[in-house]
Amino acid sequence: MKVYVIIAAGGSGKRMGQPKQLLPLLGKPMLQWTVEAFKQVPEINGIVIVGPGAGLSPLVSDPGPERTDSIRNGLALVPKDCDIVLVHDGARPLITPEIIKNAIEECRKHDAVVVGVPVKDTIKQIGNDSTLCCPNKIKKTLDRSELWSAQTPQAFKYSILVDAYRNAVSAATDDSKLVEDLGIPVRMIMGSYENIKVTTPEDILIAEAILCSRQPKKNL
Repeated sequence: MKVYVIIAAGGSGKRMGQPKQLLPLLGKPMLQWTVEAFKQVPEINGIVIVGPGAGLSPLVSDPGPERTDSIRNGLALVPKDCDIVLVHDGARPLITPEIIKNAIEECRKHDAVVVGVPVKDTIKQIGNDSTLCCPNKIKKTLDRSELWSAQTPQAFKYSILVDAYRNAVSAATDDSKLVEDLGIPVRMIMGSYENIKVTTPEDILIAEAILCSRQPKKNL
């Protein structure tokens, strides 16, 4: 089977003040950590980077105005004889080869899978009630046992993802949502709480701490 991954790395990094995918983590650009994780997986036949990926992959596409446009641009570079396509956030540099391999294997069996983790916090749904002058009023407390935080990679049968983007009528921050809109079942599989998306300056410190913990310990 041919497996390709599209790495979304076109974000402007508004909360960081600069493109976060190029920020250094332990001396290497964040995006490089992300790409290297996928290069360790023999099942991956090709990597498409949507954004500034010169030197990291021969397949690089320009990002679009919205994430949906960016992934569509990247999908255009994936060979049509591909079997499985993974989509991953360039700002998730802590992904491991083991999770990537599991996503591929589960996609072979279920056609559409999302990596994620069960939420730890109690989740409240809020809304504004202007009649009571109560901003951020809690509408309901959601059942935590049914809630997961979606991560990436998300893996899909190539034809399914192509159909999802062909039929997309609005922008989406999550590829699986477009597949769900087709009525196709999407399976959630276990990721890792370490597989964070680096979004704020504090996340840089967390990411570097996790990367340091993974480095081989030197004998004194």
